[in-house]
Amino acid sequence: MAVSLHRGDNSAPSRAELLGRAEELVPVLRERADATEELRRLPDETEKAFHDSGLFRMLQPQRVGGSELDYGILIDAGAIIAKGCASSAWNLTNLASHHWMMAMFPKQAQDEVWTANPDTLIASSFIFPAGRARRAPGGYVISGKWPFSSGVDNSDWNMLAGVVSEEDPEEPHEYRVFLLHKSDYEIIDTWFAAGLRGTGSKDVKASEVFVPEHRTLAVADTKGGGTPGSEVNPAVVYRLPVFALFPFVLSGVALGIAEGIVGDYVDAARSRVTNYTGAKVGDFQAVQIKVAEASAAAQGARLMMQNCCAEATAMIADGTVPDIERKVSYRRDGAFSVGLCTKAVDLIAGVSGAGGLYNRNPVQRAFRDVHAVNAHIAFNMDMAGTAYGRVAMGHSPDNPTL
Repeated sequence: MAVSLHRGDNSAPSRAELLGRAEELVPVLRERADATEELRRLPDETEKAFHDSGLFRMLQPQRVGGSELDYGILIDAGAIIAKGCASSAWNLTNLASHHWMMAMFPKQAQDEVWTANPDTLIASSFIFPAGRARRAPGGYVISGKWPFSSGVDNSDWNMLAGVVSEEDPEEPHEYRVFLLHKSDYEIIDTWFAAGLRGTGSKDVKASEVFVPEHRTLAVADTKGGGTPGSEVNPAVVYRLPVFALFPFVLSGVALGIAEGIVGDYVDAARSRVTNYTGAKVGDFQAVQIKVAEASAAAQGARLMMQNCCAEATAMIADGTVPDIERKVSYRRDGAFSVGLCTKAVDLIAGVSGAGGLYNRNPVQRAFRDVHAVNAHIAFNMDMAGTAYGRVAMGHSPDNPTL
């Protein structure tokens, strides 16, 4: 049964309401974290909670019942949820961001997806070389095998990246995103990982699938400013440069891991005594210094993440698309800020001693999860730093998505 694209009661929750609901979920998600890791995907109960709370639809257009909030909500909501379960937070912000991107597709594609079910989830894999496409009458034919499609088990659709090969070898290849229904691809269970175990980031495979033109989005249309969806979704948030700000879809997860473990450690260390001497852990100067450094790293990361999103939003609102130097600086700051979060967790792990190795201690999960976040290519500081340095030194950028 089709669902109306409009909610007449304007019932979409506000920013404050969503963040409050996220806070309420933290204790539940923390209790469920072990089971989530064992399941290796987002549990049905957690998916339902994210639907019921409205969190999945924080960036979905208001015209289809979403909250249509600012891009920085991904950081703030992700950080809160990650204090309970980083894998769940990863799936939340990742899948929520696809409602944001869906709003940039042609209206026909939006209607096909959201008329059937405005709550439907959309997975992704934005690894462009993994997909090879060619033009066909009315659209494209695509084949490929894509890794790291987080939340794919919970999703009915998938945004898969590909390179369109032109008949003329002299013509440059086009980067494009293709929207495929789950009936058009195979899920390959490869997600056996050390960290973020509950994200279900499995491989997907498609072979010679026809994708109509309206279910595709050219990367050239995502670099800031108007998109094919702008006629029905004119808000500033849907005109932001997608891949320049891509790190901040997921950076809040690292932030929440860091802020959560620093807070947990401080609370425990105030009353904890050492096994060998009976001295209070909180009385050691070395512990005090590490706590100070870890908390400063997390706080600095938060400010850096939020500043990038706020600056880009302000520029777009003023009618200015960030130039390439600003774009590569966002990628740089996204990687650097997650590096700060990783450093914060490492500092706490270092002062946790052997007790931090026990499965019952949240330090070990925080350590595994934050390093898994940091392993994402968007947070590779060598690559992000090189891209920024190239532009700063007057060279052309090497990232075609920017």
